[in-house]
Amino acid sequence: MIDTSIDSGALAAITEPAPAARPRMDHGHALAAPAAERFTAETILALRHWTPSLLSFRTSRASGFRFTPGHYARLGLDDANDGVVWRPFSVVSSAHDPHLEFFAVLVPGGDFSGPLSRTREGDTIRVDKTSYGFMTIDRFAPGKDLWLLASGTGLGPFLSILRDPATWQTYDNLVLVHSVRHAGELAYRDEITAIPREELLLAQPAQLTYVPVVTREPWPDALTARIPQLIEDGRLERAAGVKLDLQRSRIMVCGNPEMARELREQLTARGFRTNRRVAPGQLAFENYWQGTPS
Repeated sequence: MIDTSIDSGALAAITEPAPAARPRMDHGHALAAPAAERFTAETILALRHWTPSLLSFRTSRASGFRFTPGHYARLGLDDANDGVVWRPFSVVSSAHDPHLEFFAVLVPGGDFSGPLSRTREGDTIRVDKTSYGFMTIDRFAPGKDLWLLASGTGLGPFLSILRDPATWQTYDNLVLVHSVRHAGELAYRDEITAIPREELLLAQPAQLTYVPVVTREPWPDALTARIPQLIEDGRLERAAGVKLDLQRSRIMVCGNPEMARELREQLTARGFRTNRRVAPGQLAFENYWQGTPS
């Protein structure tokens, strides 16, 4: 793929039959060697409900699973028809954590949301052995300010990126903007404010600014309009104390596809360009979204 935009819709629609029982060899011989699986069976370690429809879940992590902050993983759960339904989820945890963490919205009637809503600690979940994605900081042209613009569960990959020492070594200013409809959806607020105090980041000189946005109710210290509007009238730059500058700013967008479309048009009109394999740019978009039944 050339553009950093990723359409994971194909991944989000995969349902596979559950693996059949493996045959035993006859005449007292040992079990036949299992074919190499493309996933590992992991354990749900913890669940945290932010609202009735928003939750985070933590899983065990295979020793060989590697990812770059900003990547997503494919997760599989058993469905009601003895199959396995797979969905892509950005990794929230840091690359050095011994576990994996994910941030999800439960969609009523969703093929994946149904079994996920019934999942409990100790249950099994499949994790593809390979991580995926192009929304990583190493694909940008050099810059000084990193803007992370998220709506809803689009916050997920940015938490992993912000916990990577390489991010703090590469940029002077880190601006995280999280837009939600209701204040209760501002997940991970305490964790975000604690990131600069993590041991691996204490000596880093970069500054982190967190800008919450709540669009459907007043909330102290939160902006109240959609991100494109906040950019258009200058309120976002004033709140962050950082200018959106073509030479300095590198911008990542993850969340609602309508927001992403508007921001792509708006920022492109200002001269920002998406990354290309042969020409690093200033914009990166993650396009898969769980707004449709999942």
